[in-house]
Amino acid sequence: MNALLDHAITFTLGCYAIASMLVLVRLVRGPRAQDRVFALDLLYLHAMLIVLVTGILHESEHYFELALLIALFSFVSSAAMAKFILRGEVIE
Repeated sequence: MNALLDHAITFTLGCYAIASMLVLVRLVRGPRAQDRVFALDLLYLHAMLIVLVTGILHESEHYFELALLIALFSFVSSAAMAKFILRGEVIE
């Protein structure tokens, strides 16, 4: 890899870290449950993007499979939390 790509990856990971910290503040402060669900969904997204960028850095396809699993768990958990907020129960 060349130096420009290394710097771009480092910058990208730093931006994702800063964005994740800001989302963590929203997750803790709220004020509504919808804000917390959205913040948790964004944390899943940031985790998936960090894994993808790390996969590019290490030139390994195993990271992309992990990112796919994170996306799958993100979808299932977001759907379950949305259903819980709307109806008060997940399993009927």
